[in-house]
Amino acid sequence: MSHPFLVKDIAFQAGLSTATVDRVLNGRAGVRRQTEMRVNAAIEELEKQQAGVAVSGRTLAIDIVMETPARFSDAVRAAFEAEVTTFLPTVFRCRFHFAEVMKPLELVQLLDRIRLRGTHGIVLKAPDVPEVVAAVERATQAGITVVTLVTDLPNSSRAVYAGADNRAAGETAAYLIGSCFGGAAARVLVTLSSGRFRGEEEREIGFRRVLRERYPDIGVAEISEGHGSDAATGMLAVRAIAADKAINAVYSIGGGNRAVLAAFEEAGRQIRIFVAHDLDADNRALLAAGKIGFVLHHDLRTDARSAFRAIMNGLVKGRVAPAVLSAVEIITPHNMPAQN
Repeated sequence: MSHPFLVKDIAFQAGLSTATVDRVLNGRAGVRRQTEMRVNAAIEELEKQQAGVAVSGRTLAIDIVMETPARFSDAVRAAFEAEVTTFLPTVFRCRFHFAEVMKPLELVQLLDRIRLRGTHGIVLKAPDVPEVVAAVERATQAGITVVTLVTDLPNSSRAVYAGADNRAAGETAAYLIGSCFGGAAARVLVTLSSGRFRGEEEREIGFRRVLRERYPDIGVAEISEGHGSDAATGMLAVRAIAADKAINAVYSIGGGNRAVLAAFEEAGRQIRIFVAHDLDADNRALLAAGKIGFVLHHDLRTDARSAFRAIMNGLVKGRVAPAVLSAVEIITPHNMPAQN
């Protein structure tokens, strides 16, 4: 059994004698399975402790790359900047690369520049397209830990996904809307920023599944490729509302909520229930004003913490970060958490 630890240290950690540990390590007969498991567990715990020591007190530069509207990137920046202080004496220096819209080629070029320049880790919110997956593979081969944030790249070589269970979030939205209508017929406008993001696709899959199984009289009208911007999303919403007189609810997966609300108001149409995602500044104001009913929120500071830990683990050879999912919370005007 290969390990860098002294027998006496393993024995102390396991609560066993050095002779017993020596028998386990050398594969001698007469050792119970339970004793062997205690020794293995002790070595794993010592490895974890060594991992913490290996990065403690270091300054780690990481790059956070996101294609997302400014209102969400502002919330992510605040979360990461708030969390860095919790890892002292290890210091994280975050370099932010944000754009509301990036072509896949631009995103790939940015990831390749970061790889060639050097970094201790990349936190990435990006569309699930082959070019980006290939760029992640190049970064991983260069020894860089890549963590996906909010939306996953499950078929890539990323180390771990930090974010919520998006399918469960979509199912929750369907439950809220279905309960509101109580079995009556309805029509929901579902807004996506883009069909390229796996996280948004997962939310829509969960949403449609629950409607199909539990609320079959509720239909869906979808708009996409507004990229979360008010101008583009608003235009798409105006067209959808004009084309479908039955729309009377909104599930906003991709943002642009002020513009969606304005489109309904301009058309003189009522919204029975509006479910949105992410407790950014816009949604806080809309929720407080009663313009939207529910926000499905997950704590971005939890996601930031998960990303930092995965990158620290990645700096220790052989360490594998576990999968992390942050909890989805249903936020109303009456239980909004304080701003960090």
